[in-house]
Amino acid sequence: MSEQITQNAPPVKVLLLGLDMGQFDAERSMDELAALCEANNMEAVASLLQKKDAPEAGTVLGEGKLAEARLTCENLGAEAAVFDGELSGSQLRNISDALGVEVIDRTMLILEIFRSRAVTGEGKVQTELALLRYRLPRLAGLGEALSRQGGGGGGGGGARRGAGESKLEYDRRHVRRRIEALEQKLAELEKRRGENRRARQRAGTPVVSLVGYTNVGKSSLLNALCGSDALEADMLFATLDPTARKLTLPSGLNVVAVDTVGFVSRLPHKLVEAFKSTLEEAAYSDVIVKVADAADSEREAQLEVTDQVLAELGCGGIPQITVYNKCDKAGAVPFQPGVLLTSARTGRGLDALLQKLDEALSDRVRAVKMLLPYDKLSLAEAMRSRGSVTVEDYREDGVWFEGFVKSTDLHLYLPYLEQ
Repeated sequence: MSEQITQNAPPVKVLLLGLDMGQFDAERSMDELAALCEANNMEAVASLLQKKDAPEAGTVLGEGKLAEARLTCENLGAEAAVFDGELSGSQLRNISDALGVEVIDRTMLILEIFRSRAVTGEGKVQTELALLRYRLPRLAGLGEALSRQGGGGGGGGGARRGAGESKLEYDRRHVRRRIEALEQKLAELEKRRGENRRARQRAGTPVVSLVGYTNVGKSSLLNALCGSDALEADMLFATLDPTARKLTLPSGLNVVAVDTVGFVSRLPHKLVEAFKSTLEEAAYSDVIVKVADAADSEREAQLEVTDQVLAELGCGGIPQITVYNKCDKAGAVPFQPGVLLTSARTGRGLDALLQKLDEALSDRVRAVKMLLPYDKLSLAEAMRSRGSVTVEDYREDGVWFEGFVKSTDLHLYLPYLEQ
């Protein structure tokens, strides 16, 4: 379905379906599903949420609720339904048969958004691979189009079913071959990414990753801190590929600030796995800045989602700073002590955040005062490029420098440091 959607096409009308078994805030999840649909150029015209202790085996929802959903689709002109959860191929087919419209689930919707937003070569390979892996076991349930495409020509219904089955097997073989090709390509890209990361580690440039729930303002915060032009948009998953920018801290230390893909509640484990090379910038960071939306009443729940994903990525031992962004919209709301309040729009709290980053990376730089003889001025280049110079005064016996050097470079300057 989303293959037919273009940026300027009118939104596809969809019905939202959900099952509330008391395991999480189902109504909040349905609101998030509506926002996900909007991010994929879909308009949620209605939502139906059924409370049950356990799902129906074949259709998840009860017969009466499915009948109500079919009538809702007909009355409101819904062209498809989106289920707030993960469905098997047979469940997709059964619900679609009951409603008379195409059905997709939450995971597939997120994957489609990722596929349409990916910009870099690796991002495109990654999203296509994840989508095909998810679709493969569900091909038989992803709509009647497969059978219709393969079942042309004369003959009775049985002949058409046979042709449809052949088409399904052909599609499966084609998808498997494509998956193998993409896995090879991704392995090559990940190897290259690993080499780039090792080169960055050898250069000793610290990495600060901005992580958090989707649409909490991470890109805006990156732009405010770095003066960069990362994409900002008031929608879920506006950023998919990691965006790296140079950031100079008050100490003069240069770091790389990375804006990562946003998280979302109940992000399936297989998606975390599929997008690990996109998310893993956080796992290789020196400091993680966890960003939440100060104006959102669910900000604590957003941070819990962030912590869960970071734990899956193995980020437990990395220093973390918690930031409530968009504090200019929050009003008089009590916040936890130790949490930084920032506003990318007004600039509030940005200096405090930069100072916190300096503290977290304080072992990386040393403040120095020294006199370099004129025949040793080549040493100043390392100070300029990897540290910072605040004072440079030419004197009779050399050049007086004040500033910051990387701790790993300190041995170069020991003979010339002020005693």
